[in-house]
Amino acid sequence: MNSTLRLSTFFCVLFLAISCNKSVDANQETILKGKATLLVDATLMPVMEDQVQIFESRYDATIGINAQSETEVIQSLVKDTSSIAVLSRKLNADEMKIFANRKIIPKITPIALDAVALITNSNSNDTLVDIKAVIDFMNGKPSPKIKGLVFDNANSSTVRYMNKLAGLTTIPQKGVFSFGTNNEVIKFVSQNEGMIGVVGLNWLTQPKPEMQAYVDKVVALSLKGHNQNDFFAPDQNNIAEGKYALAREIYIVNCQGFSGLGMGFASFVAGDIGQRIILKSGLLPYKVPPRKLSIRNQINNDKK
Repeated sequence: MNSTLRLSTFFCVLFLAISCNKSVDANQETILKGKATLLVDATLMPVMEDQVQIFESRYDATIGINAQSETEVIQSLVKDTSSIAVLSRKLNADEMKIFANRKIIPKITPIALDAVALITNSNSNDTLVDIKAVIDFMNGKPSPKIKGLVFDNANSSTVRYMNKLAGLTTIPQKGVFSFGTNNEVIKFVSQNEGMIGVVGLNWLTQPKPEMQAYVDKVVALSLKGHNQNDFFAPDQNNIAEGKYALAREIYIVNCQGFSGLGMGFASFVAGDIGQRIILKSGLLPYKVPPRKLSIRNQINNDKK
């Protein structure tokens, strides 16, 4: 009787162990399955929403998007709040050292070229601006063309980008303003002539339905860069030809340290489908998808 009881107990334990192992395997994250959080520089939010939506529709994966300023994204990344991020810059030496101490080598995948767009009220008669005039204004020199510069967030990637061009370490106090979001910048500029807003191009090419009326009331300025004689608009063609002065590369930074959704999602965005999504968004894909042409030896005319 005791032998029978021990045997039954053994099989029960074995059954439970197998069931637990199956449960763990079912919930284990892979490159195409599981759950993860994607930290996104807020200036790049619209196109990444599209990427996540299509990725989730094709695979058994759930990716939550956490849009923050660039500074907040970096802080969350190094604190291991999330291990996948979309940024407009690579990690610097100090940030790389943090991950090296954790025995992790971040995988950085270039996915697109974006433009920092300068926008003004559509009632403005002047849609041209010299980058020198913008930089001079940031350094305290008045400009008859610029009443003020408006950024989305004091900690955003656009502030860092423009500060670097102007040789500044902090956002100027005079004539430069920051709100909370790119949409707030667009709204403000649409209602105030003479102000120049600084936003990610994607917020103009893919506005939410409720923002379309405001986007229609602003115009992206054509820019003359250093050592340029002509002005160029922030569009895909000018970005591709290196003519638009405020272009920047976009990266997916994967610090998971294992073959998880970070690897799968980065590969998807850098692949054919992801690059076509970027092309449709108005940004420039890092690798322009090839066009497939169907050549027929004979054309059938079905019309009678």
